[in-house]
Amino acid sequence: MPIAKETVLEIDLNALAYNYHYLRSKLHKTTRFLAVVKAFAYGSDAIVISRKLEHLGIDYFAVAYVQEGVALRQAGIQTPILVLHPQAVNFDAMIRHVLEPSLYSRKVLAEFLETARKNGQSAYPVHLKFNTGLNRLGFGEGEVAEVAALLKGRDEVRAVSIFSHLAASEDLGESAFTKGQITRYLKIMGELKDQLGTKPFRHILNTSGILNYPEAQLDMVRSGIGLYGYGNDPAMDVHLKPISTLKTIISQIHHLKPHESVGYNRAYLADEPRVTATLPIGHADGIGRQYGRGLSYVYIGDQKVPIIGNVCMDMIMIDITGVACQEGDEVILFGPGHSAESLAGTANTISYELITGISARVPRVFIGL
Repeated sequence: MPIAKETVLEIDLNALAYNYHYLRSKLHKTTRFLAVVKAFAYGSDAIVISRKLEHLGIDYFAVAYVQEGVALRQAGIQTPILVLHPQAVNFDAMIRHVLEPSLYSRKVLAEFLETARKNGQSAYPVHLKFNTGLNRLGFGEGEVAEVAALLKGRDEVRAVSIFSHLAASEDLGESAFTKGQITRYLKIMGELKDQLGTKPFRHILNTSGILNYPEAQLDMVRSGIGLYGYGNDPAMDVHLKPISTLKTIISQIHHLKPHESVGYNRAYLADEPRVTATLPIGHADGIGRQYGRGLSYVYIGDQKVPIIGNVCMDMIMIDITGVACQEGDEVILFGPGHSAESLAGTANTISYELITGISARVPRVFIGL
């Protein structure tokens, strides 16, 4: 891999393909695979990632918001795109760009039906989301008959899928709860299918669900974090390859005397002669203040080096006392062998927050295009 000469996020599309094929290997040949590419494909690059996955044969994409789907369509992505959290103000744009909404409440369903009618649509594909225990979005279990009544006799839309979302599929200590969700979902699915007189396809599993509950893969599964190299469990992580490596360089080295300080508010105070390095990355790039004050670390070669003082907007400082390095040398924050999950854990957060928070101003460099 190339040596960094500035702060970059290096994205390995070969690792993406590896993760895709690994997760596919857990599925029946007829099970569809939906790739979640919301939030700029978990902080990487949604267009490049989607093009690669489309080439690999992905069946569906999912984004959170309409504008994310519009960007993919404008980039030439043809694969069906499910919008997980659409807003009514964007329904016209959704239809123009042939994006498929998740309809999760009576209000949203009624609003989309009206928009579809005004736009002269017939059998427009929609997905009905039911809440089985996550309690974020979704029709309730008791709303099956009402949903069916709203859809009967309406030619504007066609329910192509009915789905739900697991709350704790990565935690085997919550397996009874997860199995209860799956059971409730299958009951809802059966009731709605009977009342609609159609056969929408079924999906409930996320990445951890694919690995822990393969018997519930049904007609399609959805994977986000797994495609990017993380499995929410160290035992799963060993089978996946992180696709992103966040690299930077040493801008300057300082030799501190005892009682000299580093950075804003003198948050680091040398108790003896120390050597520090300044790196061109900070909280404006996605490395927040919670990673400072000795709690978190970076790597120079194989050596783990603490982040000291307060993280600045554009810089962090590290203690390199005893580490053989010089200005211009490469520094790794996370990537293969240096898990984003581990770094995130030092700040009491998770890999999702860390990788999706890398600023757009950090250049993306691609391997395997």
